[in-house]
Order: sequence, then C-alpha cells, then structure tokens
Amino acid sequence: MIRTWLRERLPKGWLRGRARPVSETVDVVIPVYRGMEETRTCIESVLASRGRHPLQPLVVDDASPEPNLSAWLRGLAEAGHVALITHAENRGFVASVNEGMALHRDRDVVLLNSDTEVAPGWLDRLVACARRDAAIGTITPFSTTATICSYPRIHHSNPLPPGETTATLDADFSTANAGRSADIPTAVGFCMYITRHCLDRVGLFDYERYGKGYGEEVDFCMRAGRLGFRNVIAADVFVRHIGEISFQDAGFERRQKAQALVDSLYPEFQQKLREFIPGDPLRVLRRRADLQRLRRSPRSLTIEQAGNRVKLGWPRAGEEFALWLDPARDGAALAAIQRFLTDPAAPLPEIEARWLAGP
Repeated sequence: MIRTWLRERLPKGWLRGRARPVSETVDVVIPVYRGMEETRTCIESVLASRGRHPLQPLVVDDASPEPNLSAWLRGLAEAGHVALITHAENRGFVASVNEGMALHRDRDVVLLNSDTEVAPGWLDRLVACARRDAAIGTITPFSTTATICSYPRIHHSNPLPPGETTATLDADFSTANAGRSADIPTAVGFCMYITRHCLDRVGLFDYERYGKGYGEEVDFCMRAGRLGFRNVIAADVFVRHIGEISFQDAGFERRQKAQALVDSLYPEFQQKLREFIPGDPLRVLRRRADLQRLRRSPRSLTIEQAGNRVKLGWPRAGEEFALWLDPARDGAALAAIQRFLTDPAAPLPEIEARWLAGP
C-alpha cells in the first residue's frame, strides 16, 4: 500500500532505485564570458542575497576576452567569496554549466546567467517551490526578458518599468503570488533551478547535440517531462535578465538548426506551445503582481466603461494590465479591488479568468 501511494506521487521510475540524500546547500552556477558591469551586478546581488538556505556561487570563467573581468573574478575567488573554474579556451554555455552541475553530486543547482540580478530571499522561495512537490524538476522565475516568463509583457525583452528595481518587483511578486506556481512547457535558461533528483534521472545537458549552446534547456526539460517531472514557474520570484550579454549570440542559423533538432526529437514541444501561448495561463499571475504594484500608486489606475463592462487599466507605456468586470455581476469584486488599492490591511482579491478577456 505504501509503495502504491509513493508511486502515485513521485516521478516515474523513482522506486527503481534509492534517491541520493540532497544537501541543504544549493550551487548557483554562473558561467561568465563577457560584460564586466553586468557580471559584477549579478554576482554581487547573489552574494548579498544569502538567506535561510546556504548557497555556493560557482563561477565558470569561459576564457573571457576581458582581462579586467577575469582579474576581478580571481580576486573574488582568492577572498573566498566564490568558487572559480577557469577555462583556457572558450567551451561555451553547455560545457560550462555541465561542469558546474557535476561538481557536487548531492546538491540542487541554479543555472544563472551573468547578466541577471537577484533580490534577497529569491533562493529560499525557489527551494520552497521545489520542496512542495517531488515531481518538480525545474523552476523558472518571472523576469524582464524570459520569453513565456517575461514581465510586464510576455514574449518581450522588457526594460525595468520606470521607478522600479529588481528588489521592488521581486517584493511585489513575492507578496502577490506567495507560494503560487504553475506548469510551463519548458524552463527558461537565464535562471533555471534544477533539483538533484531530476539531474540524477535525466543527466546533464546534451553537449554532443547542442555544442556551445541553444536548445539545450528545452531538450533537458523534454527529457525530464518524459520521465514524469514537472517544469514550473515560481510565481513569487522575480529575477532581472538583460539578455544577449553573458555569452556570444548563437546566430540565426545555429538557432534555426537547434530548434529543428528539438522539434524532431520532441514533437510534443510545439504542441505544448500551441496550447500554452494562446491560453496564457500565467496572465492571472502577472495581473496579481500588477495590482500589487498599483497599490503603491493607486492613482495610476483608470476605470472606464467598455460596452456593458468596466475596464480597469494602466495607461502607461510598457504595461499590459487590464481587467474587464461586469458591474451587475462583479460589483463586490470591483469594490474589493478598490479597497485593496487604498487600504494597506485589505487582502488582494482572487482574479477570475473571465476578467482577463476584453469585449
């Protein structure tokens, strides 16, 4: 009976062997190639973000062409702030993160691009998400530039909204979506938490197929999915990502070739996207964060008649917030939203899916 109960709740195949105990320490693997300013922001934010769960920054200098950047990394390592792996020649993203993931076989890992910035408590919330379900294999946070996980606008490379910082946005997501997550077709590699149980089952990224990089994280997530693991977004974490800084761009031809390879190996991937993108199940989570942000500037909210409904909007460039409520049916909800925006003690009301579609 116990074995049946476990089989229903653990990823497929787990009962074939004993899972290795996992350390409380999480390795944060940061591959570096270029971008002194961005890399410094990233690593300093990681060092300043230490919370309840211990973390080990593992920096991989992949033969950076910037001598001052390599010298700065060596100084951090000599001071004991980071563990540093140095490549004599450029090996690319896949080889770099594989080396980091293989270093400590008893730890969960986060693959973190060097053009990111994290906020205090980010890792504790990612770990909490991983611990809620043994079937979770990968976790991605919201970010400025993260395709399906982008904010404020999905599939955009968003700048930080005026007046916002990584810390303020992360605090709003943490408050608005505390403990919430959702399944996504694939993790996004800029900040990708991978549980050790998943790594043990799935293996490392496929260097033979993807070389220096592009397509490798989708390949990993598809392999994980076929073994019963979930790829999820931690809706209470926000990590800034600039994009196209930390490593050499893959180039259009290589991107096309990698995408064709992924599609041929995993036909279910495009089907997952065809279902996910039009439905946009993360929209309600973005709207909750919008309302939390609007609480700091409630006068920015506009209310106007839209046919037989009332539209709540945020008429500012770069924002996509909008809710459509029926006054006859949603009068109490409309009052609850207005109360939330003006009363610090009022709870954030649940957002109904029908409010997300315009007339």
